[in-house]
Amino acid sequence: MASPSPRTIHVVVFPFMSKGHTIPIFDLARFLLCRKISITIFTTPANRPFFSNSLSDTNINIIEIPFPQNIQGVPQGVESTDKLPSMSLFATFANATKLMKPHFEKALESLPPVTFMITDGFLGWTLDSANKFGIPRLVYFGMNAFSRVLTISAASVLRTQVSDDELFEVPDFPWIKITRNDFDLPFRDREPKGPLFDFVKEQSTPTSKSYGLLVNSFYELESVYVNCCNRISSPKSWCIGPLCAFHEPAKEQQGVSEKPSYIKWLDGMLEQGKQVLYVAFGTQAELSPDQFKEIKIGGLVVTEWVDQREILSHGSVEGFLSHCGWNSVIESICAKVPILAWPMMADQHLNARMVVEVIKIGLRAETCDGSVRGFVKWEGLEKSAKELMEGDKGKEARKKVKEIGEAAINAVKEGGSSWQTLNELIVELTENKSV
Repeated sequence: MASPSPRTIHVVVFPFMSKGHTIPIFDLARFLLCRKISITIFTTPANRPFFSNSLSDTNINIIEIPFPQNIQGVPQGVESTDKLPSMSLFATFANATKLMKPHFEKALESLPPVTFMITDGFLGWTLDSANKFGIPRLVYFGMNAFSRVLTISAASVLRTQVSDDELFEVPDFPWIKITRNDFDLPFRDREPKGPLFDFVKEQSTPTSKSYGLLVNSFYELESVYVNCCNRISSPKSWCIGPLCAFHEPAKEQQGVSEKPSYIKWLDGMLEQGKQVLYVAFGTQAELSPDQFKEIKIGGLVVTEWVDQREILSHGSVEGFLSHCGWNSVIESICAKVPILAWPMMADQHLNARMVVEVIKIGLRAETCDGSVRGFVKWEGLEKSAKELMEGDKGKEARKKVKEIGEAAINAVKEGGSSWQTLNELIVELTENKSV
C-alpha cells in the first residue's frame, strides 16, 4: 500500500481488542475515508484476520504489533476480550495492553506525519505516546452521552445508604429515576474498589487530558446529556454517529453471494408471513445455564458470528430482544426495530432506562420479582414479547423508533448534524497546529 503523502491528513486509529469496540471504529474509518483521509489502523496478530477481512475493500494500512505473552490467567493466544474464559479477567487483560507501548511508539516513528490519532478509552497509555510525538489524541469509548453523564451525576447518591432496588432521582436530571442496581459491581458499592475499579478510574485522567471524546450517537437524540457532559466534564464530547448508518450492509457491498443459513431461515419466515423476534446478547454476556434454558426454546439458535445489521434490516424481524449494549441499541434504531430490553452488564442497564423510559423505543423484559436484575422466566418473557410485537405499547414503540431511526440516518448524511460535527472537528485539528 502506498504511504500517505505528508501533505494529506493522516489519522492513526487504535481500537481496543474487543469486537464491540472494534466494529464501530471500522465504520468511523470508512466515514473518514470518504473525506480522502489516509488511515493507519493498529491491531495484534490474532486479530489481524478479522481486520483484514472487514477492511478488504479499503486502502487502510493495517499494522500489527505483538500482544503481551504469559499474562497470568489469560490463555496463550487470547488477544480479544470475547475469547476470555471469563470477564473477571478483563482488568488483567486490559492492563496488559500497557506493555504494547514500546511497539506502538516504534511503529509511530516509521510512519509519515500523523495529523491526529483516535484510540480507545481503555488504551489510556496511548496519550503518553501521542504527547511524545506531538499528536492530538481523540478518545473513543463506545458509551452514549446519557450513560456517561448519569454515571457522573449519580456518583454522590451511590455513596449514601440508598438500597439496591430503591429508585432515586438523578442529580441534574430530576425526571430520571434509577437504582443502585442499574450499575455493575464494583461501581454500585458505597466504597468501590478492586482491579476493575482501579483500571477504569486510571483511564479517567488520560481521557480528561485528551483533545476530545468521540460519541457514537447524534446530537438530536442526546442534546441535553451532551450539553451537560460538556459542562461538568472534559474533554469535549463530539457526536459523530450513528456510525453504523454510514456503513453499507455487507450484501450490498459484495453483491450476489450464498446466503447464510439464518438469513434463509428468515426468508422462510417472511414468506409465511411470520414475525420474528431477534434475540442477541452480544459477545460478552454470561448467562447461567438455567437462564439460557428459559430463552432457547423460542426457535432457531445460532452460535456462530452473525451479521446483526443484516438480520435487523430483514423484513421478517419486528422486534429485538437485546442486552442493550450501545452498539445494539443504535443498530436497532437505524433499522427502525423496537427493543425488548434485557440488560446484563456494564452500561447496559442505563441504556435500557434510556430505551424504555426516555426515548420510549422499547419495553422491558419482565423479571420474576420486578427488579432490574431479577430472573426472567419464559412466561414473563413471552408476555413481554407479545406486548412488543402485538400490543398497544409495542405499536407506540414501533412508531417512535421509526421517527428516531429516520433522524439517525439523516444525521450522518452530508449536511446532517454528525456530518457537520466531524467536519468541524477535522478542520479544528488541521488548522490549529498548537493543539
